[in-house]
Amino acid sequence: MTDTSAPSPRAWLGIALVAGSAVAWSYGGAIQRFIGVTDGWTIVFWRCLFAGLFLLSFMLIRDRVDGTIRLFRAMGWPGLCIAVGFALVSTFFVLAVTMTPVANVVLFMASIPLFAALLARIVLGEPITAVTWGAIFAVFLGVGIMVSSSIGDGGSILGLALAAAIPAIFACMTVLTRRYPGIRMTPAACSGSFIASAIAASQAGAFAVGGQDLALLFCFGALNLGLGMALYVTGARMIPSALAALIGTGEMILAPVWMVLLHNEIPSGRTILGGALVMAALFTYLISHARAAPRRPDAAAA
Repeated sequence: MTDTSAPSPRAWLGIALVAGSAVAWSYGGAIQRFIGVTDGWTIVFWRCLFAGLFLLSFMLIRDRVDGTIRLFRAMGWPGLCIAVGFALVSTFFVLAVTMTPVANVVLFMASIPLFAALLARIVLGEPITAVTWGAIFAVFLGVGIMVSSSIGDGGSILGLALAAAIPAIFACMTVLTRRYPGIRMTPAACSGSFIASAIAASQAGAFAVGGQDLALLFCFGALNLGLGMALYVTGARMIPSALAALIGTGEMILAPVWMVLLHNEIPSGRTILGGALVMAALFTYLISHARAAPRRPDAAAA
């Protein structure tokens, strides 16, 4: 008898692609620490330019010229809002990492699903289970512990504020995609990358960078931000969204590990404690959500 509960080869491919996206996204902070450019706006300009070009090339290969044009034309105002949100979080990530430890930034980002659940309750009236309420409380407690650690060590308040803004903006984007499920993420992310690059161009002190820094910026934009997005939108179409979100937590686990191994940037004790609370809350929420969700792949908007 065939075991119909076993993942299909397509599902295994989806799992591998989403896991690859988590790995690709996880080393962003480590790459930025190697870049010698001190102007954060210059980094944003080059990173987002390379990411936009990578995603545009990806769409041209996948959808051809006509299909790519149709994707951009079909974005509408919801897609444009997602693009603006993507531009903001891409910019805030770079600026926050220049001011505060990478662990703080990625652990703030780990709370995105719970921020989204809370906002969906407020805006869309979606119910929140007792497990989710408990997870939300634990996240706020964990974030408070991390923030107290950074402030106590002389961390940047602005850097923490930018890091905290990332999950808030992502939560708004998540609720918007639930309200308008036809939003296509790849053209929105591509547009957002070019928007962020254009804004950074108006703020950057200079655009000239050395050859080594340019190579690092290419990796930071194309192989971190762009490739991660391409892998995720491709793989998420093959597996349930709850499973994709669960696998995606690998980014938050790996990012601090890269920083310790490559830069000896060791999180403080309170950051580890607060981060452990955030990750435990996230895993509890995602596992509970995965058990309650229908066992079928979602047609993720790519």
